Amino acid sequence: MEVNEKTLIGEIVRNHPEAIEVLMSIGMHCLGCPASQMESLEEACAVHGFDSTPVVEAINARIRNAAAN
Repeated sequence: MEVNEKTLIGEIVRNHPEAIEVLMSIGMHCLGCPASQMESLEEACAVHGFDSTPVVEAINARIRNAAAN
């Protein structure tokens, strides 16, 4: 399952732990806080001042890479 802008942060963390490093690298350090469980990737990126498109691409690349290994 690929991630998109509407995917919730909580879903990403639960289903794709390999993506946590990508999120942490751009300053999303509160991945376990209650608000993040119901916040979309697009919303989280907006709060942190990032365009969600390259973040989605980086996360999906990491997911594909993990699946290939």
